[in-house]
Amino acid sequence: MTTDKFRSQLRQEAEVWRTEGIINDSQHEQLAQRYQFNALDTSSRNLFVMVLIGLGCILVGLGIITFVASNWQELSKPFKVLLLLSLFVSVNTTGFYIWRKSRESNQRIGNGLLLLGALILGANIALMGQIYHVDNQFYELMFAWGIGVLVMAYSLRLTTLSLLAILLIWIGQWGFAINSSFDSPWLYQKLTWSSVLGEHMPIIACIMFVPLAYLCKSRWIFALSAIAIVSALMGNVYFYSYGIGRLFNLSTLQILGWAIALFFALPPILLWSYDDFRENRAISKSFRAISQNLALIYLAGVFYSFSFYSLWNNWARESSQTDLSKVNLFPLISLLALIIIGVWQWVRLGQKMTRHRPLRSQDLITIVVGLLIGITALIPLWHTFVAPIPELATFAFNAMLFLLSIGLMREGLTHGQRGAFWFGLLLLICRILNWFFLANTGLLLKSLVFVLCGVGVIAIGLWFEKYVRTFGNPTN
Repeated sequence: MTTDKFRSQLRQEAEVWRTEGIINDSQHEQLAQRYQFNALDTSSRNLFVMVLIGLGCILVGLGIITFVASNWQELSKPFKVLLLLSLFVSVNTTGFYIWRKSRESNQRIGNGLLLLGALILGANIALMGQIYHVDNQFYELMFAWGIGVLVMAYSLRLTTLSLLAILLIWIGQWGFAINSSFDSPWLYQKLTWSSVLGEHMPIIACIMFVPLAYLCKSRWIFALSAIAIVSALMGNVYFYSYGIGRLFNLSTLQILGWAIALFFALPPILLWSYDDFRENRAISKSFRAISQNLALIYLAGVFYSFSFYSLWNNWARESSQTDLSKVNLFPLISLLALIIIGVWQWVRLGQKMTRHRPLRSQDLITIVVGLLIGITALIPLWHTFVAPIPELATFAFNAMLFLLSIGLMREGLTHGQRGAFWFGLLLLICRILNWFFLANTGLLLKSLVFVLCGVGVIAIGLWFEKYVRTFGNPTN
C-alpha cells in the first residue's frame, strides 16, 4: 500500500519530470490517476480534522477522568467496574473500527486509539485490584498487563502493541528478579503463577515474542524480543547457579564461578547460532543478522567489563558453604532446555559449514566467535575450580577485546559497513583511554593522549567516509 507521503513526493517529482521533458502530459496524467494525486489535498484536510477530533476526544476524556476521580470514593463497586469496562471496550472498539479503514491517516488514528486502549487495560487491572483489595506485587501487575496487551498484539498484528507488550513483560521480569534478590525466593514456600513465569521467562519469552516478530515482519520487535530474552536469562542466572550448586554440593565461590560462566557464554551461544530456517519454510523476513549483531555487542560488553585486573584480583576466595537444602531445582528445566537449544543450533551450524569447501568467510567468523565464547566460559571456571589466574584472565579478555575490535573494523572496511567499523574503533579507543586513566601519569600526558585520540578519530573518520563512497561507487 502506497503512503500519502510517498504519493506527495511522487507528485512533486512528476511535476519536475514533466517540466524537464522526461515525461509528457499523457504519462503525467496516467501517474496522477494511478496514484490519485487529486485526493492528496482532501486527505490532508481529513487528517487535520481527525487530529482535531482526536485532541478534542483526549481533552473530553481527561475531563471525564478528572470528574470521576473527584467522586471515585462515593461511587459503588459495581458502578466503578462498569465504568472501567465501558471505557476500555469503547476506546478499543472505536480504535479497531477506524484502524480497519484502508487510508493511512485513519489507520494511524486507529492505531493510536488501540494503543490508548492498551494503556487503559493496565489502569483497569490496577484499579480493579484496588477496588477488591487484591494485594499483588508490582511485577505481577506488569506480567498481567503485558500478557493482556500481547493477546491484543497477536490479534491485530500491530508493531506498537507488540513493542508495548514486550516492554511491560520485560519490566515485570526485572521487577521479579530484583524482588527475588531481596526475598530469596529460591527458598519457596509455595508456587505461584508469577514465580513460574519469572523463573522460566527465557523460554516463555521465546515462545511469546519471536513468532510475533515474524507475524508483524518487524525487525524492531525481534530486536527488542532478543534483548528481553537475554536480559531475562541474565537475571535468572542467579537461580540457575544455585540449582547447580545444590546438585553438586558446591561452595559459594564455586556457585559464583558457574554463574559467571553461564552469564558469559550462554547468551552469545544462543544469539550467534540463531537460525530462522528460511531454507525450510516460507519466511519472508530474516532476523539472523540482527541476532548475530546483538551477540557481538554482548561479547564486546563482557570483554570490556572484565578486562580490568582489579575484578579478577579481588575475586572472593572464601570457600564458605551455603545451605542449599531448600533450593528449588525447578528453574533448571529452563536452563537445560536453553542448553539443548544452543547445542542443537551449533550442530546445525557445523553441518552447514561442512557443506562448504572451501569454507566461506562467514564460516571462519563463526569458528572464531565460537572459540571466543569457549575461552570466555573456560576462564572463570578455571579461575574458580583450578587456580586463580588474575593476570592471565586480564590479558585474555584484553586480547579478545582487541581481536573483536580489529575484526569489526576489518568487516566494516571489507563490506563498507559504517556501524561495524565505528563500533570496533570505539571499543579500541575506550580501552586505550581507560589504560591512561588508570595509569599513574601526569595530566600533561593524559591531555596529549586525548588530543592524539581526537585527531586520530577525525583523520580515520574522514578517510573511512571517503573509502565508503569509493566502495559504493567503484567507477569514481
